[in-house]
Amino acid sequence: MLHFLFTAATGEAAPSLFGAMGSMLPMLIIMVVMIVFVMILPERKKKKEAEALKESLRKGDQITTIGGIVGKIVNIKDDKIVIETSEDQVRLELTKWAVMTNHTAEKNKEKRAAEAKDAAQKRKDELAKEKAQRKAKKDGLN
Repeated sequence: MLHFLFTAATGEAAPSLFGAMGSMLPMLIIMVVMIVFVMILPERKKKKEAEALKESLRKGDQITTIGGIVGKIVNIKDDKIVIETSEDQVRLELTKWAVMTNHTAEKNKEKRAAEAKDAAQKRKDELAKEKAQRKAKKDGLN
């Protein structure tokens, strides 16, 4: 009723209660989506990678800590590792979260990638050879 009276008296539509908020709603939705994709999802990915790194630590792995200490793992406990840092057998006990990189795992990953690439190239060469043999056989019959 109030809406009808306002419209009749002024000749204009009554101001909407959600008018300003309604025009800002799409902008707010876009901002929330951007925050999720730009901040939250990459952080989750980093957290999963760090957890995978901690779980992949094995005795004998060559590692680098966040502080830049390079060493070889000689013992693993629940949440701690003992590393040997030099030929003098200096040993340090560190927490697993201090590990930044596992050089042994990276080398193994690179080695597996190179082996897969070599296997793919070998298979490609075999297929090309078979194709050439089939073509030669076909040409010989004609």
